[in-house]
Amino acid sequence: MEIDIGNALESVATPGVSREALERLDERVAAAHDRIEAGIDEREHGYAALALPETADPDAIRAAVDPIDCDTLLVVGIGGSALGAATLADALDVDIDVHTLDNVDPEHTARLLDSLDLSRTALHVVSRSGTTAETLANFLVAREAMDSAGVDWTKRTLVTTGEEGNLRDLAERHDLPVLDVPAGVPGRFSVLSTVALPVAALGGGDVEGLLAGAGAEAETLSGSLFETPAYAYGATTYALAGRGWTVNAMMPYAESLETFAEWFAQLWAESLGKDGVGQLPARALGATDQHSQLQLYRAGPRNAMVTLARPRERTDLTIPETELEGLAYLGGASLGELLDAEFEATEASLAAAGRPSIRIEIERVDAHELGGLLYVLEAACIVAGELFSVPTFEQPAVEWGKRAARGLLGGGEFEEARAVEEKTRLVID
Repeated sequence: MEIDIGNALESVATPGVSREALERLDERVAAAHDRIEAGIDEREHGYAALALPETADPDAIRAAVDPIDCDTLLVVGIGGSALGAATLADALDVDIDVHTLDNVDPEHTARLLDSLDLSRTALHVVSRSGTTAETLANFLVAREAMDSAGVDWTKRTLVTTGEEGNLRDLAERHDLPVLDVPAGVPGRFSVLSTVALPVAALGGGDVEGLLAGAGAEAETLSGSLFETPAYAYGATTYALAGRGWTVNAMMPYAESLETFAEWFAQLWAESLGKDGVGQLPARALGATDQHSQLQLYRAGPRNAMVTLARPRERTDLTIPETELEGLAYLGGASLGELLDAEFEATEASLAAAGRPSIRIEIERVDAHELGGLLYVLEAACIVAGELFSVPTFEQPAVEWGKRAARGLLGGGEFEEARAVEEKTRLVID
């Protein structure tokens, strides 16, 4: 995998990052790497995620999913408990249908459950605490739907949770297959673990390939951003944020990586958005969003950098010859060639306007390359957190909202719930 930061340099972007500034920053990257390496070795909270290529156990995952025979998997989780699984399912083209219940919109949930053959559907319920309100509510609704359809949900449910809690108790009571959420791994960093890998295992995906690809990138971690793709990305985005580029638009040029951009958005926002710093992640898809969002990134406020990601190899389709004179140049070319031209045109368009971009290239979208891509961005996020000096693995704003919602539902007395009553209103009817 390659990271090209050339279009973030001051010779291209205004303002950009000078080579001298990167060399000075590299001293801080070296110190951050020492901290990260120690955290990995000690399996400290958060840093333990970067040890998953070594600590994840594919055999345990396969043993847990082995009793389950399904055509459709419904992942019941929220945030990192669902986005990683959705990313793997969409990128790897697994041989089962995968849906996620990661919101509590009742109309969507009802439509989804009504559309499924529940007798051929399995549930994967994911919650570290076993008390996540949205996840448990959706699970109870799905369980009732299975009961109503005459389906024994206990034969079709896999649980991934912590060592104790309501979900662990339920799994033990009904003798459900259960996997442990890995210790010290926050949800948004858990894609290479029992949280998401069961999707690949159930769907015929290459679990070992994912971990091997991640492991190969783990071997590249060193004390210099000039030698480490992950640190090059994390350090350069940090430097750009300090120069006013506070939006980071992730724009993969592959339909199979569209959900990956959603996964990245949670990783980047929840990890780095603290103490008044960070970058706002935007989600785009090339070439589609050249016709919707690129106008803003090239000619709007000077606050948005773009991350352009693509595979070098893909299955291709030839564009047929046409009698239409204005389109004759397309005949004999391929859709892949057109997509690559769109990628390079977008990159050049941003550079011509003095807007920074970073290029990420993988060989192809397969298990090995995807595992490496996910690992690199997790490590990039962690090194950026070190440079921003924020608590990367905490999410106090999220916890505030959870307490407020629980209080509103009668789940206890929470000061945050009282803030709802203090809302300022100016209603225009």
